[in-house]
Amino acid sequence: MFSRTVRLLALVGLLGCLGADPGVGPEPATREGRPILFIGNSLTYVNDLPLIVEALADSVPGLTPAERLAPAMAAFPDYALEDHWANGTAVRAIDQGKWNVVILQQGSSALDESRVNLREWTKKFDERIRAVGARTAMYAVWPLATRQFDFERVNESYTLAATDVNGMLFPVGEAWLAAWRRKPNLELYAPDGLHPSVRGSYIGALVIASMLLDRSPIGMPARLTLRGGGTLTIPPEDAAVLQEAASEAIAQFGRR
Repeated sequence: MFSRTVRLLALVGLLGCLGADPGVGPEPATREGRPILFIGNSLTYVNDLPLIVEALADSVPGLTPAERLAPAMAAFPDYALEDHWANGTAVRAIDQGKWNVVILQQGSSALDESRVNLREWTKKFDERIRAVGARTAMYAVWPLATRQFDFERVNESYTLAATDVNGMLFPVGEAWLAAWRRKPNLELYAPDGLHPSVRGSYIGALVIASMLLDRSPIGMPARLTLRGGGTLTIPPEDAAVLQEAASEAIAQFGRR
């Protein structure tokens, strides 16, 4: 996908670890809040999805510092869960413990063999996740733009994997479909037809943050300041569509 070997979001800040040693993992938490570990590939680290999730959570009024989200990330380009297991970085990160939720993501997994692979390795990861007192969650993504007929299969694969381990399901791909039903010309894919646009990542973060916090995505801000100094701005009209779509997908397909 991208040339960087690994991108790790540590709890103390964003680490762009080009060519990082495979033993490097997320650092111990220094930010107060619920520690959340993202394990995935460039569909997670493009646009810094964990930081968008964190910023959305920070925007929710009435949360105590302990109720905020403190995300970390272990993500390599083109990785499936099986690749993460073989590499060891993500497993070592899990074994550090103190996670509240560990979010798993790989490719679309719409084909029969990739569905079997997703379910098998989700179960293996879930054993390690449960051993440290955390819960498994699945970040259900989307197919290639050239294979949009696979959206239903993608959601089925991730739903089965979540059901296998009694885990959470974040139906991001289904939120994309709900957004297009409202506004068909929304650009949710990046130009490469694989990765998310900023809007695509924003709606994914809406689904994940609102489900982790058990709060509605409707009314969450369209302009965010990210830790590290970055900003994200979605036009208000589009933000309203994306929030409504996230709410619909959660209601119909989300698993808590």
